[in-house]
Amino acid sequence: MTRKRPQPPATRGRSAGIVGVFRRAAGGYGFVHPEGALPGDRSGDIHVAASATLDAVSGDTVRVRLASGREAGRPGPAGEIVEVVARRTTRFVGTYFEAGGGGWVQVDGTAFARPISVGDPGAKGVHEGHKVVVELVRFPSHLRDGEGVVVGVLGRAGDVGVDTQTIIHEFALPGEFPEAALEDARRQAQRFDETVPADRRDLTGRTIITIDPVDARDFDDAISLERVERGHWLLGVHIADVSHFVREGSPLDQEARARGTSIYLPDRVIPMIPEIVSNNLASLQPGRIRFAKTCWIEFTAEGVPVHSAVESTAIRSARRFAYEEVDVFLADPGTTAVEMSAAVRELLGRMRDLARILRARRTARGSLQLERPEVKIDLDRDGRVAGAHVVANTESHQIIEEFMLAANEAVAGALAAAAAPFLRRIHAPPDPRRLRQLTEFVTELGFEVDSLESRFELQRLLDLARGRPEEHAVHYAVLRSLTRAVYGPQEEGHYALASERYCHFTSPIRRYPDLTIHRALDLVANGRRPPAEGLLQLGEQCSDLERRAEAAERELVKLKLLLFLQSRIGMEMEAVVTGVEAFGIFVQGLQLPAEGLVSIDGLPDDTYRYDRASHTLSGRRAGQVYRLGDRLAVAVDRVDIERRELEFRLVNGDRSRGRRRPPRPAAPRRRPGSKRAPHRRGLRG
Repeated sequence: MTRKRPQPPATRGRSAGIVGVFRRAAGGYGFVHPEGALPGDRSGDIHVAASATLDAVSGDTVRVRLASGREAGRPGPAGEIVEVVARRTTRFVGTYFEAGGGGWVQVDGTAFARPISVGDPGAKGVHEGHKVVVELVRFPSHLRDGEGVVVGVLGRAGDVGVDTQTIIHEFALPGEFPEAALEDARRQAQRFDETVPADRRDLTGRTIITIDPVDARDFDDAISLERVERGHWLLGVHIADVSHFVREGSPLDQEARARGTSIYLPDRVIPMIPEIVSNNLASLQPGRIRFAKTCWIEFTAEGVPVHSAVESTAIRSARRFAYEEVDVFLADPGTTAVEMSAAVRELLGRMRDLARILRARRTARGSLQLERPEVKIDLDRDGRVAGAHVVANTESHQIIEEFMLAANEAVAGALAAAAAPFLRRIHAPPDPRRLRQLTEFVTELGFEVDSLESRFELQRLLDLARGRPEEHAVHYAVLRSLTRAVYGPQEEGHYALASERYCHFTSPIRRYPDLTIHRALDLVANGRRPPAEGLLQLGEQCSDLERRAEAAERELVKLKLLLFLQSRIGMEMEAVVTGVEAFGIFVQGLQLPAEGLVSIDGLPDDTYRYDRASHTLSGRRAGQVYRLGDRLAVAVDRVDIERRELEFRLVNGDRSRGRRRPPRPAAPRRRPGSKRAPHRRGLRG
């Protein structure tokens, strides 16, 4: 339902305001990102005071009436929300309780400070403490409470699977495939047989392999590599031909487009395409004839690309490798611990050699090498956290990465040369202001650098920091300086890869933009021009769905970690500072990727000064400085599952000089008729 704020006579009837997406900060105020703003550019975001947010919730599309700078009382644009144009969602997940003869739901997180009235306490047989899905009939504002109705009961918090269902409903993630899409997939299965059609090049006699994670269920890329005349390399990147099965406009296509991407939650995958296609028909399984789009790239002996082409093929993978098996080979090419034929062994050796050449060339042209260890949580059979492990970016991963990057560039170049509109993967250059701040920050850390507006100087900085105590600080600061990559037809290039033309071609099983690239290639091959209409909107939609998938995965990891830590108050861990604010420092565990707050009142007694440019909190006493990337020893101090908040305290250690404090009680929640509970800042989302 659209809610409007009454406007003064001077503005009524005017086409007043700017439309954009609202995001609420922890303090109740928020920002509106205007429609049409450049991806990643927040300089034009409009500040909205808490009392001027109407009943908007993060993610809603709103209309803002601008105020003058003097009225705003702060630098940058400011205004008030005059209309909620479209809701991101009307359904939320929370905990049910009863008070004053009625039923109430306290929505998870910090979206709503007060609980939502849901009327009849006996509705749907819900009991106190149950996690429920509530449909809002009236959104709360700073002037009134919200109203809703319970539309689903998930179970008690902490029960097996309730955390995952909570996130699925909270982010409105897709459920079961509609019957029309499943029936379409079944028809495709009935039509398919493992013969090579006349309109496809037969590559079943080539030595082709796949390399994937050990637990991968679908295989959408395979590799062949030969040495040809003049010492050149002929690389074949063979990508599952999903477009053969998912025809444009079909029920399968409509559902894939609505999903945009597969979603990889810690305990399950929500696929973009039904498993009949994604795990069988299109999956490049070893020993099976499968259809592919093959990107051929010829390189000189030095790794310079001299020719590329794309064609429809049929392949038969000779061997499926896990990354770990290839790493064993790379450590000892003569190993017998991993079984393989002589032809496959020779192929792996060639792949190693070419990938090293391509990586060196990519670095030399200014492509950034940002390498941060990825920590993944380990789950038991019930989906509960059992521990964590580091996913190392080993050379086997880098080999596949180099070949996928090369294919994506080659395909983008071919489509651009044909003057064909297509969905590019765009990574805009960072704001020069942010790079100047980064230069100041690393100079204070002791690094002698020229202006980091040069990508080569930026990479030199990363190389200088590698292996030094300041490495974390530098990498976090560089990442914060960069914009976010998005999809769109704009010819803007990819900053981090130092690539003028780039697209996503190599994962059509799990990304819809890749599927559009395959279709564009078919049209160009048949002498037709792909349509440009709707590409901008499709790019925005795919970017939004990608962000939703990533946010849902992060939120479920956060929730599982909070459930794990709620019974481990006092547990100590090594952590790194991931954010610095005036109210404290955010840290993330190095062995367990839990992120939380060390509030300023938990730091050693001192008067602290916050410096935004240098990402530091500095006390008056010598050595009382906390900055981005610092490593600290911390202990779990407080866990609030409902608000999704985690607080740490410092413990005795090399950098931690804090005093031990008793665990704090959970922050009070505002019940009907009570005063508003004091706001607490906590775990960032």
